[in-house]
Formats: sequence, structure tokens, C-alpha cells
Amino acid sequence: MKVLQINSVCGIGSTGRIVTDIHNILIEQGHESYIAYGRDLSKNCDTSIKIGSKIDNYSHVALTRIFDKHGFGSKKATQKFIEKVKELDPDIIHLHNIHGYYINIEVLFDYLKKADRPVVWTLHDCWSFTGHCAYFDYVGCDKWKTGCYDCPEKNSYPASVIIDNSKDNYIKKKELFTGIKNLTIVTPSKWLAGLVKQSYLREYPVEVINNGIDLDVFKPTQSDFRERFNLEDKFIILGVASTWDRRKGFGYFIELSKKIKNDEVIVLVGLSEKQRKYLPKNIIGITRTSNVKELAEIYTAADVFLNPTLEDNFPTTNLEALACGTPVITFDTGGSVECVDSKTGIVVKKDNLNMLRNEILNIKNGKKTFYNDVAINRAKSVYDKNKQYGEYLNLYKHSKDNKLRL
Repeated sequence: MKVLQINSVCGIGSTGRIVTDIHNILIEQGHESYIAYGRDLSKNCDTSIKIGSKIDNYSHVALTRIFDKHGFGSKKATQKFIEKVKELDPDIIHLHNIHGYYINIEVLFDYLKKADRPVVWTLHDCWSFTGHCAYFDYVGCDKWKTGCYDCPEKNSYPASVIIDNSKDNYIKKKELFTGIKNLTIVTPSKWLAGLVKQSYLREYPVEVINNGIDLDVFKPTQSDFRERFNLEDKFIILGVASTWDRRKGFGYFIELSKKIKNDEVIVLVGLSEKQRKYLPKNIIGITRTSNVKELAEIYTAADVFLNPTLEDNFPTTNLEALACGTPVITFDTGGSVECVDSKTGIVVKKDNLNMLRNEILNIKNGKKTFYNDVAINRAKSVYDKNKQYGEYLNLYKHSKDNKLRL
């Protein structure tokens, strides 16, 4: 079986690691595997295919920023890529993030409809069925159900600073993304699956395959992290994100810093240098790291992992924390609540900072060891990447067999 995955990045970030994890499982089982990507460098894949150049990326960014036409740039780069796909002639095409300033969705989906290959599409957010945004729930918008216009998230990713083209984008994306004969949608969370079934993508079958993590890396890992930051006697409240913004709950950590005691400290991983400059003294800021072993050390050193996200699909940070034996506190939003149960963490009502603070104190008084073993066992039994991403191989086979029957 020959599989081609397409994603914005390869081996970098959460989605980049997912595609390389699937790639490695395919290779281990004797299949051919290729990853096409659009940005940054390729990691952990010897058969990666770069789509376009930095100039193509920058042009696509400009088209998005000015005209709000994300996904409609990179035309020539995509045409060249499609010629490579025709030569490769894959049995399965697996789409991931097709947003990210690198691929033209008109050219891509025109090919997919003509090629008549089985397609698997893993949605890592909501961009595929909106006229602009990747997330909308946290601002209370439901225009995506009938047709987008006057987008309240125009200035959020993929940001447009001038024109709102959400109405036309919605119409074009609906036309492009529907009508493929053998396409299966995968969502990492039940929450996102529920949204897809209310969108114009509801014609397709939807499978839920939770994200997985590398349990050889994310496990209790001792280090000198506490000593290096002079935190030997501190209760550590940890937050991790690839990018910290309003949706990820950055503001809640700032407000929480005003309530914590002298024997407590907040550690935030993934901050920009600009964000670090303006942190309160009781928040330690660490810039984004791709060193997963370092992340495992930090998760292990922490007493509690706090994820006050206002909307997320199925955050792997929750899984990584559990695998390192650290309990999770999260808001009752999106798919984040699906990652934990009553024995491995606590779900708090959205926006309730006082309840958030009280639950942190409950864990502090009850000690991390109450959750430690159960959290690790949950990660091992439910979120092993080999088991989770192995489910994709079953889906590929089913899609290929279904194609032969059609």
C-alpha cells in the first residue's frame, strides 16, 4: 500500500508529529509512505515532498492578510505538486491541515475529484467548514451552519486585516469540499465529530480516532528542572502551548498569578519573547521548545497541569501531562474534557477563575501522588500512539477495499 499524507508541516508541532508517527508505523509494516508539507524544515521523514517555496508562502500570507483568501494562493506551487502526485500514484491520500499558507484548495480538490482515489481527511480544527476561522465556539458564532458573513474572527488565524471575504469563502469551500466519492473524515474528538455532522461536510462518514503520544518519551522523567529555576519548595502550576493567545487561556494565567501564594509558581512553556518581557514575577516563562525530552522533564516536575482553553479539539498537551503522571485541570470546553476522567483530573466550568483556583488548591492539599499512577496508566491504555495511529492503517485498508467494490 502506498500512502501520501499532506500537512502544513512535517515532524514539527503536534500535527507534524502525528503525520510522522503515522509514516513510521506504515514503514515498519512494510508499506510505502510519503509526506507532502508546505512550511519549515522536514523532520523524521526521508520521503518528504516540499510544496512551494518561502516566496510562495509569503505571497499566500499577503493574499490572506489583505483579501481574506486563505487557501486560494499557491496556485503554481500546487499545480507542480499535483504533477508529482500523479507520478507517485498513491493508493491512499490522507489530508491533514490544508490551511497554513502553502496549498491551493481549488487545484487540490479538482485533482481529488478527478483522480477518484480513496481520501482520508483528519480535521485538527474547524477551518474546513467555515468561511474564515479555525475556531468559533468560544465567541458564540454559529453562522457556519448556514453560511458565513461578517466574520467576528476576521482578525484571528488566518488573519485578514482589511477585507472580510468569509461569505464567498464559505460558498467556494462548500462547493470544493463536497462531492468526493470515497472520502472519510476523521476527528480526534467526539466534540469535533458532532460539529462536522452539523456542517456541509455531513455527507461523509466520520470516524473518531483520538490523538496518541510517544510513551517512550512522555513518561516520568527526572531532571534538575526545579533546581535550575530555584523551585525546590514550590508548588508548580504548569501551562504548555505552541502559541499562547486568548483562545488558549493566556489571560487566565495572568489573573491567576494575582491569587497564588508565595509557595506557588506558574510555569508557562511556549511563550514569545515579547510575552516573556511582561510577565509577573511569579510566572516563569519558557519559549517554545521542540525538545520533547525537555518537555517530559517539565511535565514531570510540575504538580498540576492547567489547560484553561476556551476551545480546542483534542489537546495533546493534556495527554503528555497525564503520561508523565501529572493531573490535568481544564475548562469544560471543546474536546479537552474528553482527555481526562475523575481519577486523572478535574473539569471546571468555563470562565470560572475562582473554581479554577479552588481545584488547584484541592490538588495541592491532596498531593499529586493521588493521581500519579492512575494518570500514567490511562495514558498507556488509551493514548499510545502505536495503537491510536495503527487505527489509520485499518481505515486505509477499508477505504481501499471500498474503492475496489465501487
